[in-house]
Parts: sequence; C-alpha cells; structure tokens
Amino acid sequence: MGADHSRPDLLDDDYEEAVSPRPAAASPSAAAAAPSSSKKAPATRLWRSSEGGQYKLVDKSIGWKFTQNPPQRKRDDDDDDDDDDDDDYKPEGEEEEEEDEGHWYLVVAGRICVRVGDGLNIRFNDQQRRVDFIDAKSVWAIKFASDDEYGDFCRQYDACLFENTHGVSYTDANAAKVLGKEFVGWAKGEDAEGAMWEDASDELPDGEGGSSPSSRKESSITESYEETPKGKKPLGFSMGALENSYLIHDGGIDVYKNREDGVHHVDGLSIALEKLSMADSATPAKAAKGLLLGREATMLLMTPSAANAAASPAHAAGLRQLDIEAQKVVAEWKFEKDGTEISMLDVTADSKAAQLQAGVSTFLGLDNNRLCRWDMRDRAGRVQTLATTLASPAALTWSDGHQFARGTNFQCFATTGEGCVAVGSRDGKIRLYSTTTMRQAKTTFQGLGGAITHIDVTYDGRWVIATTDKKLILICTGFRDKEGKERSAFVARAGGNLAAARLLKLTPEHAQMVGNFKFQNARFSWVTESDRQEKHIVATVDKYTVIWSFRRVKQLEHECYTRQVGRLKECTCYRVAPRSESVIDSKFMHDNYSGPSLPEAPLVVATPHQVASLRF
Repeated sequence: MGADHSRPDLLDDDYEEAVSPRPAAASPSAAAAAPSSSKKAPATRLWRSSEGGQYKLVDKSIGWKFTQNPPQRKRDDDDDDDDDDDDDYKPEGEEEEEEDEGHWYLVVAGRICVRVGDGLNIRFNDQQRRVDFIDAKSVWAIKFASDDEYGDFCRQYDACLFENTHGVSYTDANAAKVLGKEFVGWAKGEDAEGAMWEDASDELPDGEGGSSPSSRKESSITESYEETPKGKKPLGFSMGALENSYLIHDGGIDVYKNREDGVHHVDGLSIALEKLSMADSATPAKAAKGLLLGREATMLLMTPSAANAAASPAHAAGLRQLDIEAQKVVAEWKFEKDGTEISMLDVTADSKAAQLQAGVSTFLGLDNNRLCRWDMRDRAGRVQTLATTLASPAALTWSDGHQFARGTNFQCFATTGEGCVAVGSRDGKIRLYSTTTMRQAKTTFQGLGGAITHIDVTYDGRWVIATTDKKLILICTGFRDKEGKERSAFVARAGGNLAAARLLKLTPEHAQMVGNFKFQNARFSWVTESDRQEKHIVATVDKYTVIWSFRRVKQLEHECYTRQVGRLKECTCYRVAPRSESVIDSKFMHDNYSGPSLPEAPLVVATPHQVASLRF
C-alpha cells in the first residue's frame, strides 16, 4: 500500500490497452444465437490482477450468474500462480457462518464463487462496462461484451445485495418498507429535487483539481516528529487545541506538547495510574477514554469497574475528574437515573468547541438505548468536589435526555458547533437530533449496509461522516424546503429532499492486499470556528492511515463519480500513510496549528510503540 494514492483507478491505462478496441455492443442472447462466422462475436472476458498491478487475461469467454445454491469450486489448474491446496472448497464468505442458506453468491466462469456483499469491495466502471472485485486471494475484473449484459449484471447485483443486507427480496414495496418511501431514491444515488450538495470545485487550490489523476500535484507526506510512549499499551489520544495533548495508556497518561510541527512528549510530564485512583476507593483505576473540558484544565476519565467490565467491557460505570495541572483526581461520580445505577457506552462534549470554554459543567452520554446530558452539579446547582464525593461516588444529575424502550442499538455519537447531535447505530441507522430535544430525531437515515461504528460531524453541522467496516458514508445535511429556504436535517425533517450520500472506499487492490480489513474512526480535520472549513477526512485501516481530500470528495464532477451512473457514487481517491504496526488512532491537530506554508495542521498517528506527527 503506497504512501500516495491520488488516482481513482490505477488500472485504466493497462486495462484499456489490453482490451481495446472496445467491442461492439451485443446482448448475450444475440451473441449466442448468431451463426458461426470468421468474425467472432464479442465475448465477456475475465481478468486477474498480477504482481505490479498488471492484469492478466484469464478467460476469453465466460459466463456468470447469481445463485443461492453456490457450487463447489472448480480447481483452477490453468493458473500457475494459484497455489490452491483446498480440496474441500467453501465459497468465499462462508467461513464466517457455518449455516449460510438463503444468501446470494456471484459465480463466475466456474472458478470464482463469492458472497454478494461489502466484502467484495466491488467497483463499477460504466464507461468501460467493467466491474472489479476481490476474493480472499485475488483481484478480478469482468469486462462485459455489451451494454445490455453489463446493465443486467448491475441490476441483478443490486437486487442480491439488497436481499443479503436486509433479509427480504427486492421489490418496490420492500424497498419502501425497509428504507422508508422518501429515502428509496436516496439509497440508489438519486438526488432529490430540493437537494443541496456543496460543490467544492471553486475551493480547490492550484494543482488539486485537473481532469485526470496524473494532472494533480499532491504534496508529499513527511514525518516531522516521532516519539515512543513512556507508558504501556496505548488506548487512545485525547487531542488538545491549546498547549497540550494526552496519550492515554494502561499505565496512566503521558503529556505531549502541541507545536506547529506536531506533538512532542515532555519528559517528566506523565501521570501514573496510581494517581488516578481515589485514596479510599477499592475500584481499580482504568482510563478507557479521556474527555477534555474547562479550557482543557480538566479531563473526565471513563472508568469501568471490574464487575461491569466483565459483563460489558465497553461500558463505563462512572467517571473521575482529573485536575491536569495538579495531576490528581478531584471528584468521582457514578451514572444513575431514578435511583438506579446505569452504565454509559460513550461520553462527549456538549458541542464541538466545548472543551475550550470555561465553566462548562455538562456533557453528553450515550448507551445502547439512552441519549442524555449529564451535569456535574447536584440538583441544587452546587459543583461536586472531592469533599462531597469522598465517602462514595456521587450520582451525576441526569439533566436532559431520553431512555428508549428498545431497538435503538446506539453505538456512537458526535456533536456540531451548536450542539446538535448525530448518532450511529449497530443496525446502520443514522439519527440527527436538534439542540431542543433528544426524544425524537429530526431526520433518520436507514442503513446502507453495515453497523455504524464511529461518526463525526463538521463544525457547521453541514456534513456527517459515518464509519462502517468496509466503507465510509458521507452525508450532506443541507436541503431546501417547499418554500425554497435552506434548512438543515438537524433542525428540520428532511424527508426525501437530501442529496444522495457518497461512499468512500478502498480500491479493490488495496482491500485485497490488506485482507479482512475494517475501517475505524473516520473523522474530519478539526476546526472550531464557523468561518473555517475542514480540509480532510482521515480513517485507519490496520497498519494504514487513509486520508481523503474533503474538498475533492465534495466535487460534483470529481473523476471517481463520472464513471458511475444510477447508483451511490464512490470515491477511491486517497493518500495512505503506512506504519510498521497496527494504528490505534489517527487525529488531526486543531486548525490553530496550521500555517501559510502548510495549510493543514499535523496529523497525529498513535501505534502500540510510536506516536508520529505527519505533515502534508
């Protein structure tokens, strides 16, 4: 996986040269019925990627089908680079589930059998009548003989994907029931009449536009600074916008100084695990996550108890408040509602810039079926301190929120600059809440396949990026109502007025090379001012940090999108920063640390044994 991948398709030149000139269009049935002659009818061909990214012609004429009864694989004895030793073949995808009846599979040329789903990492190219996809060992490409056959493949694939994802066959009625009548077109990549998609073509600096990938000039990624953590296993990085940032690990917290060239560990500024425990507390200190508040003078540490961690490792039973300057815990709380102790899956600040504000005593909490606001003051408005929580952890005040009966499956959340909330769920739904109520979402997007494992929002609330295992989902929340007024899906019900989402994915080549990959923690670069715009989207995949230009992704005529018609548009145009070990987290420093020479702030990448600051 190279350090620079700005081309949306590295295979076009080689591939087109191998199959040009393009065959004349002819349907499969017409080709089969045509009498034999000296001039052969065009045929659908199968290609396989080899070393160096070159494609090798495997079969000059193939058949394909979608089936719920996958056959045993035919041994590929003709491929000298295929080291199959599998006498008992299972179709790709069945390793995860022993009983797999009812799923749809794609069978190609009797040699490929793969389950239809995100694991294929399929890429469509309408201009070339071609699809690229992966199995466990190879990247494959099918070049269709005719527009009719290519269109038939696309329609069948979409129907099979729908059924494998949602468990019901594709019909207009089922699509309306599963996705919501107003969002059927949205899920197909169709922009509604009132849709607004902010075209960023005018924002692109010189060298970042261009009609072809080769015309773009990307700045190189440089590693300006790197340190080895002084603690043990890193758990996460709490990024500060002011003087310091903090690496949280299972031995405590290391302090890093924020500078224009990145973060620098400061010798002697480490907070040991023992200092995070209350003097009389039997609960072992364990900082699962740190939330900065109060102009970054305070950090709230999620602290799952031993009993709670055994039943639900991801949930925290309470919080400790760390005074960073004094390097000691000054208060301890438990989560409680109506006299019953509860747990929280995650906490976050009231708004995107809340950690920079003084006097903030509230923050948001999320659990599987709860979305709420907690207050560190008691019901009389008094701030609880070490003196008031010494005997035992005091209960935080549930000041606002809602406990849903069932079915929400909340997984992650994020806030805008104004305090609107975006929530992602395990069933793939994305809910947008205004600042006035947490009881009912203003807009709910049905799932596009895959659980939402992380979510982020731009400061102005105009864009949402949601992480699933195999793709990132970018949503524009702006739309025009019936009167033509600009509205936000956070504060008004959008219905079917939104622009279709964009999907950010790995290329099939990279997806196959990484293996059974999972995207993690996609987020925007960090700004906290309304007149500033985020410039990049970053996510981690195994040993790699993947970076998209946000401005390029927003282009209406971006080259990745011109190849795709009649489906959700996908962008595979990104850059990659590889590491020598798995990446724990990747975050941009605050926009305060950008400058005229390098307009983006450094990107901090944490691995088990390194903290690196990257600039580009």
